[in-house]
Amino acid sequence: MSFDKQNYADVEPLAPGMHFLRDALDCAELGLTVLDVDGGWEGKPHDHAEDGEEEVYLLLEGSGELTVEGETVELDSGDAVRVDPEASRQLVFEEPSTMVIAGAP
Repeated sequence: MSFDKQNYADVEPLAPGMHFLRDALDCAELGLTVLDVDGGWEGKPHDHAEDGEEEVYLLLEGSGELTVEGETVELDSGDAVRVDPEASRQLVFEEPSTMVIAGAP
């Protein structure tokens, strides 16, 4: 088969509201995560220096903040931000929000 299909709601979250789809879609290089979170959700600070994964964050619904290397970027629905692999980043959502995160080396 030349494609794979998966509904993110059918993928067991590995952390509250975080649906990791890389394995479910049998992706070789691309990481894909859907965040479907309640208000008051805060991710942990991290980077991808070891795996060289560049990420793009696309906010579909809600609003939030992405802090990159100490600089806070306010996010509204429709905003997309690309982050270098070495940069430290952290997401915070004060209201219910839905975001797609795509990453690849």
